[in-house]
Amino acid sequence: MFQNIPVVTKNLLIINVLFYVVAIVLAQNGTDVSTLLGAHYFNSFLFEPYQIVTHMFMHSLTDFFHILFNMLLLVMFGSHLERIWGPKRYFLFYVLSGLGAIVLYNSIGIWQIAELKSMLIQDGYDLVILNNQLMQGSFESIILNSDASQAILQEYINLSFSTMVGASGAIFGLLAGFALLFPNTELMLLFPPIPIKAKYLIGGYLVFEIYNSIYRSGDQIAHLAHVGGAVVGIIIILIWRKRDRSNFY
Repeated sequence: MFQNIPVVTKNLLIINVLFYVVAIVLAQNGTDVSTLLGAHYFNSFLFEPYQIVTHMFMHSLTDFFHILFNMLLLVMFGSHLERIWGPKRYFLFYVLSGLGAIVLYNSIGIWQIAELKSMLIQDGYDLVILNNQLMQGSFESIILNSDASQAILQEYINLSFSTMVGASGAIFGLLAGFALLFPNTELMLLFPPIPIKAKYLIGGYLVFEIYNSIYRSGDQIAHLAHVGGAVVGIIIILIWRKRDRSNFY
């Protein structure tokens, strides 16, 4: 089965697994690779430009099902799309969907961090000094300037250290693309074992993620990233379909 996986999908699978294995080995030696390579909000002091790419190959080290399900979906839907598009168009679609995920993920967080920074400055904090203290883990050396400082600082710390990892954004792009191209293809559920058309199964899943991105918080899942990947995937499909109907089914 592994030999039958198209080249780009196969390489993406290998890279994701390698990142996961290396991250586990390094974590056992005390090196937190997830914080280094995972995506932070763009205006967080922990953000580095390379994280825009590396976060797509990192996965939760405490939840094996995170990478398992992502890789299963990658092989199932990615392989099919790569065969009909070819490696170049497929790889472009995958990457753009992943980038769309991180952009939407940042849409609210950037504004929240900017607001907190403004409040901290008004409270008399020097953000350069404060950020250095936080990066060094010197939390005990931070002096509270007011009664409200503790709550503001805690929220600022939580958002600044928040990390997004996983290929889920790009995977949701693949799911959305498949549902648009093959809406009436029947997919077999495991529980219960009944067939359901792609447009209903994937469409319902996307609606569920939109709901979660609005009404659920604190569950450690970047629902906005899932929605962002799907939205970009839909836009790309619509553009390609308008330009060249012969490549779609």
